[in-house]
Amino acid sequence: MERGRMSRAGRQSELPMRVQDSNRMSNVYTTPQSKPSFGKLSIPKPQSVTSERRTSFFGARTSGASMPRNSTMSGFGGTEKIKDARPLHDKSYVQQCIRQLHEFLTEQGYPGTLSAKTLQSPSTKEFVKMFEFIYRQLDPTFEMPNSKVEEEVPAMLKSLRYPFVLSKCSMYSVGAPHTWPQALGALMWLIDNVKINWSLSKQELLFSDFCEDGDNIEEGAEYNKLFLDYTAETYSKFMQGDDTFEDEDETFLTKLKKLYNVDEALLASMEEKHRILTDEVERLEKENQTDRLMTKRMEKVKLQADLKKLQSYRSSLESFKANLENKASELNDELETSVSHLESLKHERDELQHLLQNQKFTPADVERINREKRELQQTISSLSKSLEDAEQHKWNEEITLAKVKEKAELKVAEYHKLARKLKLIPLSAENACGHDFEIRPFECGSNSMVQHKTQIQMLLRKLISDVEEENSRLANMNLSLEESCEQLNSNILDKSNDLKQLREQIRKLDERLDCDMQELAREEQEWAAEMESVENHRKLLEKKVNYGYDDAVQQLKAAQQQYHLVLQETNEERRTVANNLASVFTTAANHLSITEKCLEDLHSRVQRVCSKAVEEDAAAIQKMRETVKTLKSKANSS
Repeated sequence: MERGRMSRAGRQSELPMRVQDSNRMSNVYTTPQSKPSFGKLSIPKPQSVTSERRTSFFGARTSGASMPRNSTMSGFGGTEKIKDARPLHDKSYVQQCIRQLHEFLTEQGYPGTLSAKTLQSPSTKEFVKMFEFIYRQLDPTFEMPNSKVEEEVPAMLKSLRYPFVLSKCSMYSVGAPHTWPQALGALMWLIDNVKINWSLSKQELLFSDFCEDGDNIEEGAEYNKLFLDYTAETYSKFMQGDDTFEDEDETFLTKLKKLYNVDEALLASMEEKHRILTDEVERLEKENQTDRLMTKRMEKVKLQADLKKLQSYRSSLESFKANLENKASELNDELETSVSHLESLKHERDELQHLLQNQKFTPADVERINREKRELQQTISSLSKSLEDAEQHKWNEEITLAKVKEKAELKVAEYHKLARKLKLIPLSAENACGHDFEIRPFECGSNSMVQHKTQIQMLLRKLISDVEEENSRLANMNLSLEESCEQLNSNILDKSNDLKQLREQIRKLDERLDCDMQELAREEQEWAAEMESVENHRKLLEKKVNYGYDDAVQQLKAAQQQYHLVLQETNEERRTVANNLASVFTTAANHLSITEKCLEDLHSRVQRVCSKAVEEDAAAIQKMRETVKTLKSKANSS
């Protein structure tokens, strides 16, 4: 039942659309007899179902609604330039088309690279590659020519009856903002045709006349009758000057829904589900437009940089803490020594104080002591001032020395850095040759420093001369190597071009092999389906023949039982019965002739598959004919 509903929904979606314009669709729906049943299905040229509008087959119509139309044909090829009604300049519509194109190419296994940037403004080469891939869904044997693709693509679209114009000039700059929407619209139209072709190829057209289930009938006699009646009514009104056929359309759709048992509630629920899923997809796409992963990555990089800064700051704090601890230990040691010295001074002061209290001085001694005390205080003040001046001078000299030492250390550090780059430090370096090029300014005296500097300068001059000689030798060698390298590059370029050609040939062969394999697999599936259908049909025929044979046997028994009663009937009744039997036999013979014709047609199509079944059916039919002849001879003899 689900399969029947899907077939009915597919049939409803393929109804011809009515266009309220001066033109009419030229699509003609074929009957089931014209559809292929066996063998490889031929791929027709895709027809536009949505936006295609062509001029009428019968030429331009006369103006005026009341004037009847002229039915005289004016010839073929009366096409007009039609304006594209799709909103190709709307950015949201273009983005929706790009998403649909990306989904189609991804689902069908597009071999090239796909990205949002590529589909926003593709190059001509990428557009041609996508066009070739989509067209191969219609014709797997298609090969895009290598030259003049800018002319081939518009010509192919025109041959496919694409209703709009894609100029040759636009193919030279497909990715431009003013040409890409038109090219994208052509690709979407081609994808729609591919999907229509897929839906037609999936229909069960084999043995549709012999199917017992009414849900699997695609276009039977009832549909053809409805469609022909609808066409006759609308065409007669069209010739009388009418442009719209709303009543006929509504009546036709009502009859079709009744014929195919369309469940409108199910369709409404499916549309509601589709709308909900579409809203959910749009919401997810809007959320994905903001690249949260890139934001998190940027935050991670910033946090890692902050972590490195904190680690460096922590290491500097640890070194500063170590320096402070060293200074604190030194100050503690100095404090301990000062405390011990203070204790000794206090002890000495106590002794002197005790001595002072115990001794007796004269006024002259006191005057002398006071005078000496004042002199000593003056001496102490002058000496303390001199000491402060000396300490200030020492501090200034130490600052100057520290600055000079810092500059010297910077120069020495630059020298050591350059020497390490030149591999002169340490003694085991490559260019040191066992000599010590390291400068240690504060380990030796001034004379040894000058001697060390002179020795290093001599070694450096010798090293410079050796390096210049080596540089000249290497320059000559470099020139020869560059010449050989240019020769090798040219050889490599030639080989790479040859390799590219070989890879391109291998790629084409692989693609052709894949296409052939897919075609073989599809043909095998088709033949398997055909074999299964033929087997089912053979069983159905065998069942019908057995049923007919049993019915004939029962009739024979009934005729034998009523044989004595039939002998008592009049000659008029015999003649009437003979005429009825003759008409029945004529009908049976016609039915048998039709059956033989169908069997001959089936025999020509699937001879290798159902030859045995056809022979058995022929034997059964022959036996039935003999039985009929026997019955006829018995009836005549009676």
